[in-house]
Amino acid sequence: MRKKQLEIVLSQIAPSPKPRLKWEGYTLDAKSAARMAYVAGVTNNNVRGKRVVDLGCGSGILAIAASLLGASSVVGVDIDSAAVKTARANVEKIGANVDLVTGDIECIRGRFDTILMNPPFGTWKQGADVQFLKKALAISDVVYSLHKRSESVRDFLRQRIPELKGRIDQVYEIEILIRRTFKFHKKRIYPVKADLYRVLRTNKF
Repeated sequence: MRKKQLEIVLSQIAPSPKPRLKWEGYTLDAKSAARMAYVAGVTNNNVRGKRVVDLGCGSGILAIAASLLGASSVVGVDIDSAAVKTARANVEKIGANVDLVTGDIECIRGRFDTILMNPPFGTWKQGADVQFLKKALAISDVVYSLHKRSESVRDFLRQRIPELKGRIDQVYEIEILIRRTFKFHKKRIYPVKADLYRVLRTNKF
């Protein structure tokens, strides 16, 4: 499936109906999700035939993208039960093969080939992004993680990721589009500059 085709399919995905601000439950737009999945699945060959997990899956968009790009198995987990319910409906609508779990990311056990995730940026709950990275590197050797782009965040992650037994392999600049989600949002669309990190675990299992 070509990237544009993937984007068109992902554009059919419904967002979570009642996102929680404390979990920073923003829905990733189809174009950004398609690019992220293509970087992982085509540029780096980390999706086809692989066991993939989407930590904090929300609407399920990254998990569904991984399934469409040929992952052998995909698991999506989110603490928000309403989001998981929406993700199930999206999986059924698209015809993807994704197992969905309602719960904290710590409920995921075992080892996987690749993590795809759009974690909380840590804006509302400090350290949430690090918690996701720590869990991701505990269960996989290859992690694709989206973070807000700023020099302070880049400096922080350059320091923190090695402490989590990871190595930043590549950073891809992406502009994500956040829809009007919460009451304080005045505009219909907010463009946000982000970085997609490809992180490799330094001490393999």
